[in-house]
Amino acid sequence: MRTLFAAVAVSGLAVAVGWGLLTLGFVAKETRPDFVYWTTACWVLFAVAVLLLRRVPARAVTALVLIGSALVGGAALLSPPNTSTDPARYAWDGIVQTEGVSPYEYTPEAGELRDLRPEWIFPPAAEFTRDDGTIGLRCGQETRQIHRGYDTETGDVVCTAINRPDVPTIYPPTAELYFWAVRAVVGPDAEFAPLQVLGLVMVLATTAALLVALRRRGLDPRWAALWGWCPLVFSEGVTNSHVDLLGGVLVLAASLLVSTRRRWRGGIALGAAIATKLIPVIAAPALLRRQPHKVIVGAIVTFAVLYVPYVLSTGIAVLGYLPGYLTEEGYEDGSRFALVSAWLPDSWATPAVVLIVGVTGLLVWLKTDPDDPWLGQLVMIGVTLAAVSPRYPWYALLLVPFVAMTGRGEWLAIPVALLVRQLEPGLALQRSSLATALLVVVLVSLWRARPGFADRLLDGLADDGRRLRRLVSRRRRAIPADGA
Repeated sequence: MRTLFAAVAVSGLAVAVGWGLLTLGFVAKETRPDFVYWTTACWVLFAVAVLLLRRVPARAVTALVLIGSALVGGAALLSPPNTSTDPARYAWDGIVQTEGVSPYEYTPEAGELRDLRPEWIFPPAAEFTRDDGTIGLRCGQETRQIHRGYDTETGDVVCTAINRPDVPTIYPPTAELYFWAVRAVVGPDAEFAPLQVLGLVMVLATTAALLVALRRRGLDPRWAALWGWCPLVFSEGVTNSHVDLLGGVLVLAASLLVSTRRRWRGGIALGAAIATKLIPVIAAPALLRRQPHKVIVGAIVTFAVLYVPYVLSTGIAVLGYLPGYLTEEGYEDGSRFALVSAWLPDSWATPAVVLIVGVTGLLVWLKTDPDDPWLGQLVMIGVTLAAVSPRYPWYALLLVPFVAMTGRGEWLAIPVALLVRQLEPGLALQRSSLATALLVVVLVSLWRARPGFADRLLDGLADDGRRLRRLVSRRRRAIPADGA
């Protein structure tokens, strides 16, 4: 009966996911309230299902977690992307690469690539009559978001599902190779489904890997549901097919490899993850306490090798739109750091965030055993997300695997806070939701640490201080005196 209750709850989650995708369409201003209600319902059902799973007999857990993940994932395939147009860029980057063109060389509206444009990404403009009787062209559609650009050779209107059609791609080489591989198999006319199906395959494979990893370490396999049933994973990793899912999976693979002392392989996986979206570099400190050179060299060499073919074909243009993106998002002047900028001027926000992330990275490096990096990864990634406060919830796909490996579900408050920003734009609400998420994490963490938490914290800090002093003294002894 206890298994049945949990099965009904996760089935209810799958039904809710499917219903929302089939009825709500692409998020728009007028449908945002419905999206808020739907998203809230999905997260409540997820929480209920995970709580009920705690009472399921151990022999039934693996099957139930995998079947539940497949059910919710199948529901996530019922609609094209509903909150993001990024998958259109992924498809276009793959299409041009199959024709031997670097995705960093031309923008989507470039006239040189006019013949490569499939209609499902570049729908024709619709004519309309202006008030003065003249004929105009519009790109808008009721069922999805379409952007307006202009052909760089003819000046004609170019309607496209790709956001920012006037700039080249931003994605690093692992992502671009992934996009190319998909289009090399399915061709240019397959729409969003191939990436969605691959997203589901990655989610299910990761769920299975988490179940195995948790059992081998004597941990509760039920924790795998924190990933395998998570609404964020299916919304952003499957329905909207964000490449951040691949980055998160590679970081988990790197951590699993390093934790089993396969550090060279772990470094390779980490380098591939960083070459997917760059932000996975924050996962490095938890893996570097022992034999760091193996991880570092493996990561750097892999990152460089992946970039070589693109650098040879495009040169410095491989940076793509990254510099412009950082400026546009407010990271250059500090205005993007929602939580920190609530207390400090924008000009101070960037140094403050760098300090927060740097100190966190130092503590994670000092305190984390690479054979057991899960809590260190959780803290490093979670604190960085809270400090940087990205506009997009899919960045948190990097965090969720480590929520599962530690069983610390309270850290899912951070992805929920980022979801609030997506569904209800507003700086004040974003700040309050992030502050609430941090409060939840701190309070639950203190509750988990009882009793004697303060004594253990002080002892740990004292040990860290002694370790740092030993490192400094060894380095001083290694430096020869002048004239020696």
